[in-house]
Amino acid sequence: MRSLKKTRRIQIIAIAAVALAGSAALIGYGFQDGINFFRSPSQVAEAPPPPNEVFRIGGLVEEGSLIRGEGTEISFRVTDGGASIPVTYTGVLPDLFGEGEGMVGTGSFDGEVFAATEILARHDEKYMPAEVVDALKEQGVYQEPGES
Repeated sequence: MRSLKKTRRIQIIAIAAVALAGSAALIGYGFQDGINFFRSPSQVAEAPPPPNEVFRIGGLVEEGSLIRGEGTEISFRVTDGGASIPVTYTGVLPDLFGEGEGMVGTGSFDGEVFAATEILARHDEKYMPAEVVDALKEQGVYQEPGES
């Protein structure tokens, strides 16, 4: 009788361990494409990611770099004061997007140009994403809103 309880308990523990490992593997597989890491332009310039990796890049839109092409094609450079990366995007830009303004883009880098699939800009005059503020502070070019 005692042996049967012990065996049953070991079986339940083994099944629970397999179920826990299986659910952890499924969660990891599900998040595989959903996690986009943030990189500053300096980080991208120093260690370019592989072309198939989707990540977020953020910084300031470089003054004088915004070029509007045919239709909804846009190209510009994003900078953090230390490096500048060319960006291309096809789509409608947010209203507050402009030169000298903060932005975050999602996409991939082919070694020369960041091809953005999504562009986010500030939603008001004072807000800037924390990752962009940190990258700009690291390069020593961040100014508090309202400063000139």
